[in-house]
Amino acid sequence: MEIANEKKIAGLVQFLRKGRTMTGRFRLPMSEEQAYEYLLAAYIMEVQLRYRRFIYNGFVEEQLKQVANCLTANTAKFGIVLCGGCGNGKTTMLKALQNLVRRLEILKPNISPNAGHSSDNYYSFTIVNAMQIVQIRKTDYNKFCKLAEADILGIDDIGTEPAEVQDYGNFIYPIKELLAMRYDAQLFTVFTTNLEPKEIRQRYGDRIADRLNEMMTKVVYRNLTYRTENAQMADGQG
Repeated sequence: MEIANEKKIAGLVQFLRKGRTMTGRFRLPMSEEQAYEYLLAAYIMEVQLRYRRFIYNGFVEEQLKQVANCLTANTAKFGIVLCGGCGNGKTTMLKALQNLVRRLEILKPNISPNAGHSSDNYYSFTIVNAMQIVQIRKTDYNKFCKLAEADILGIDDIGTEPAEVQDYGNFIYPIKELLAMRYDAQLFTVFTTNLEPKEIRQRYGDRIADRLNEMMTKVVYRNLTYRTENAQMADGQG
């Protein structure tokens, strides 16, 4: 493209952008190193709340580093997938994230620090189980739409719910519908799953899988379950 045309096109872009706003990407207002420290503290607290003794290991270190990077990096991504086997800390991480965001009281974009202490000015973080989403979609569509509009949404155990359900003779696909709505609105989403990436594509289809690839960073949990005696106390290898 010639220089003159580049200037003309740039001007047209600015003209067409008038009256439209770009959705701000949620990020923690701190460095990656600080985010790691906050996440570690929040994770330890969640383990302790379950009356377990936390011992640092290589797996937890790598997972925390990846999540800290996701929450501070200047990228187009707006979500995180925590995937891996059962009982290896994914839900603990999700709850730690929720508690951290709530405690930090992070202002939404374009909100002045002097705007007052209304809860609407700060990011909220809602967690819901995938099975609950199916039930909500069938019984309370308005509540379902509010989940789709939540500032930050955590979905636990995607893949455990029925992929399709029948509602008054019609088949609906609650998780596919919810993820598509959040993708369109570019809202930060975190979910946990025991599914492999190829299983996500098989279960939810190419359209959703491609959108997840665009919107989310994948954090793979390679460690074994912590749901055995002393498992949390064993050092990770690898």
